[in-house]
Amino acid sequence: MIDEYSDRWALITGASSGIGLEFAHRLAARGMHLVLTARRQEQLEELSSELLTRHGTKTEVIVLDLSEQEAPQQLYEEVKRRGVQVELLINNAGFSVVSDIAATDRERVMQMVRLNMGALTELTYFYLPEMMERGHGAIINIASVAAFQPVAYMSSYAASKSYVLHFSEGLWAEARDKGVTVSALCPGTTQTEFFDVAGVEGWLKKHRFQTVDQVVKTGIKAMEKKRQYSVSGWGNYFLSLLVRIATRRTVVVESMKYFRPKPQKEKK
Repeated sequence: MIDEYSDRWALITGASSGIGLEFAHRLAARGMHLVLTARRQEQLEELSSELLTRHGTKTEVIVLDLSEQEAPQQLYEEVKRRGVQVELLINNAGFSVVSDIAATDRERVMQMVRLNMGALTELTYFYLPEMMERGHGAIINIASVAAFQPVAYMSSYAASKSYVLHFSEGLWAEARDKGVTVSALCPGTTQTEFFDVAGVEGWLKKHRFQTVDQVVKTGIKAMEKKRQYSVSGWGNYFLSLLVRIATRRTVVVESMKYFRPKPQKEKK
């Protein structure tokens, strides 16, 4: 658990946009210094300058694609080389692939699996033992409300987030008596680039969503209260309970109507 934010360091993956960007702003406002990592250097540099101007925040920018096999270890070693002790790890980097079976890009799915699960797992095991040895620190792993159920047309994504949730809860139980909290944050539909990247442009225009501000507030509050997981928004929390009551067949069949690809028009 983090007792103080000021002058401690947080490492945020996927920091260039969305939830990761909001975590950077909120933690900087509390006096934390930040290691920012993502693929987009220009956005990270702009964020670094803004945080320095607004909050006097020290930042270390490390440009990496964490879906690449060696990238998590490279990140860990580079952070250590720069002399930074990570007090809070935010495993936020991730994306989804939405498509039917026939149109699925296998390599894109495997890239997602390496990022959503592989990189998150490696970074957690790099930093968690160090935190437990010190007797303080925290990890927030970004899961999803999709972690509570199978979801057609984004089966791999939902399964990856189920892994993140269960992985985090298991480690929470092991680490809690050592002064360290591992917490999974489970957002629902959020106002980010997520759906455009996933291949379902326009999703936010048709559905209710939360802001990144609401999601990040929930995650920080849950971490401070040493909770093993949190669901952002009462509607999403209710949904996470509802899918446990319904039959698994009902849940997955109902999920088909949300992301069913539009029929392709035949070329003349």
